[in-house]
Amino acid sequence: MGKEDIDVKAIASKAGAKDIGSQIDEKKLKSISEVPSFWKVLKKEFKADKLAKVCLVILLIILASVLIGSLIIDQNEVMKINLRNRYKAPGAEFILGTDIGGRSIAGQLLIGGRNSILIGFAVTIITSAVGIIVGLIVGYHGGMVDNIIMRICDFISILPTTLLIITFVVVIPSYTMWHFIFIMSVFYWVGMARLVRSKALSESRRDYVNASKIMGTSNLKIMYGSILPNISSIIIVDLILSFAGNIGIETGLSFLGFGLPPSTPSLGTLVSYARTPGAMSNKLWLWLPASLLILVMMLCINYVGQAVRRASDAKQRLG
Repeated sequence: MGKEDIDVKAIASKAGAKDIGSQIDEKKLKSISEVPSFWKVLKKEFKADKLAKVCLVILLIILASVLIGSLIIDQNEVMKINLRNRYKAPGAEFILGTDIGGRSIAGQLLIGGRNSILIGFAVTIITSAVGIIVGLIVGYHGGMVDNIIMRICDFISILPTTLLIITFVVVIPSYTMWHFIFIMSVFYWVGMARLVRSKALSESRRDYVNASKIMGTSNLKIMYGSILPNISSIIIVDLILSFAGNIGIETGLSFLGFGLPPSTPSLGTLVSYARTPGAMSNKLWLWLPASLLILVMMLCINYVGQAVRRASDAKQRLG
């Protein structure tokens, strides 16, 4: 083997090494420049925050238990009055005891939990949908449209919302759960609209929006295809926290007697049993299970929401 052959091999090996090195450098640059998605950042956040992970598991267990359990039992049978079983303590026959009408507290807890969760979920979805649509329109177009709709939002914000809801509940005949959802939705879309509007205002001034306008992209496609995905992480955070807030509003109004009708179980109605004479000391089973369920559920939603908020902030820093 001659000297020239050795030199050729050495040069080839060096060239190969350079190619491999350049490929590694390209991979490193690609991994550095690649921005992780919101769901990857969220997954990483839950891995780091053990408490948020535990709260997420507990929340899923509560939601599954309440929703599945309420489907199995018969609401008419649970709400049937039987004075023979009046104020029975928890035992083999009734796991969580009975109320003044002999109705099972466990059955009312499952049905009431389902109603409160469904009301919170329905109000959150309706108000968020209206708020997102209104916020995107006024944030993107601005000008006179922004001024008119924001003044309407200001007017709704200063209204005594709780008193108005109570008034509608008293006035409406044949009041049902769906009336309550509609009344709450009329007043609680303003917060989401303000949030989306503020984010859409800043996004509408970015270069990618101007480029889309120059290319002739329609306004609807820019708003819902470009701006909305870029602010979706913040909307998800607000959705989770609004869900907890709406459940709290419903249970509070039901506790006062102005939420769901008396024939429809609610967590707030169960907690209101604490006003029964002697219930605070001698009949804890009337109100304590519902109170603990609300407390645990609100804490879990809050911790999960905080983890999602941190993930959203991290995603914004990463771009």
